Amino acid sequence: MMRLVKHGLMYGNLVEVTSPSMVSRYNRALEHLTGKRTALQEFHIDISGFSPEIGEELGDPLYLNPNGCNRQFILLNVAQKTAPLLNAHFSTSRSILRRFIDENEDQLFALSIRDAVVGELVNTVFSIASPLDLFDIRSIDVEADTVGGHVEAGDELTEKIDRFMSEPDGWWDDVLIAEMVELSKHTGDIIRTPIALEPQSFEQGNFYTSHYGGLYIFRSVKRTACISARQLDIVADLPVKHVLTLEDRREIASFLSRNKLAEPISRAGKARAESILRQKLDFLVIDTAANNGEDLSDVSRRDLRALKRRHHKDLPDAYHALERYVRALAKGGKPPRLSYDDPAYFYLLRSAGHGDKQLVNMLLAQLTPLDFRQLFICHKDAFYAHYQSWSEAKKTYAAQFLAEEYVVDKVGTRTELFGPEPGMDEDTDPSDYGFGKGMGPWGAVPRYRDDDDDDDDDDEDDDD
Repeated sequence: MMRLVKHGLMYGNLVEVTSPSMVSRYNRALEHLTGKRTALQEFHIDISGFSPEIGEELGDPLYLNPNGCNRQFILLNVAQKTAPLLNAHFSTSRSILRRFIDENEDQLFALSIRDAVVGELVNTVFSIASPLDLFDIRSIDVEADTVGGHVEAGDELTEKIDRFMSEPDGWWDDVLIAEMVELSKHTGDIIRTPIALEPQSFEQGNFYTSHYGGLYIFRSVKRTACISARQLDIVADLPVKHVLTLEDRREIASFLSRNKLAEPISRAGKARAESILRQKLDFLVIDTAANNGEDLSDVSRRDLRALKRRHHKDLPDAYHALERYVRALAKGGKPPRLSYDDPAYFYLLRSAGHGDKQLVNMLLAQLTPLDFRQLFICHKDAFYAHYQSWSEAKKTYAAQFLAEEYVVDKVGTRTELFGPEPGMDEDTDPSDYGFGKGMGPWGAVPRYRDDDDDDDDDDEDDDD
């Protein structure tokens, strides 16, 4: 994994903590939250203040995330907002922290000058005993204050100031005035520099969790589902219409299409789609060549063509189906229709433009693991898990490719692959996708028997 670290593909963009004052401030915050301290004199932290070095020192990678929920955080500096979130158990956690920092940046900047800000992403579940518990998480409240309680003291001082200004005898209340003076020594001038942090709440709609081997929970859509990365032994019935695994390709294809969650990559335009799909073909060739012991160092386009010819009979079925599709696209003809169970089916999809775009692309990445670029961009934990099983040749190629082709222009690459990000309140009209009733990207999507869904067949929400 050190190869990834050196290329900035793992533990990249963390915030360095090296000054004795910041280390001391972090230790006070760490002790305040966990009762523990670190002996390290320098380390790195993510957006939540988690440090992989301290996690290793304490032998506890969840020292800020007990039981894998209600994540605690330590903010030394608002610069942490651009850092990643490591060991995330929920796909929404980083975006919630980022929004909290963005919306309170001035306040947090003023507070972090005096002391570390500590807090927690609070929900009603304090441990996950079964998958059913995940459905009790409906919203996430962000609570924060400094270690010294500046926000609480500021609230108390504000209350006393209001009393002083409103009560008729406030000007002669020596006790009240004395209390205000003492509090102001702690808070500073809250009139010029307010330090209030209002509790914020964020809805937890559709999300991914790493619990139980990985679950995609879609409950804010018409046809709800829980999609598991592996077979689940679930005793209790989950409050969704469908419980699926990644092996249920037909059902997932129907789910994505009927909820208008995915679209064909060709919607990006024929030229762009052809370029993206040819790159995916290269990744499939690289995987086969690596499995056959090829040296993949400094592979050129000419080398890729040679590898393709040499290992053509060993290439997976997904490659041949994808190649036929790209060939038809390049000729300007109508690409062939692929059935739901075709191995190339999900390689031709990307998320449509809606609020759960990252989540759907994450699911599609896990369904198409040979596209290591999308897997790295959309589902890093899955990428790291696959990476460990690869040959040294593929590890070297993938690390070099991502460092040279993705890291240098992350925003541009993501826009090229997935299209522009939708706005926070942007709703996309399903008719924009050009699908008819019960139709997918290449025609009718096969329905699977579902008694709960029978009454919905003629629902107007299915019509474009």
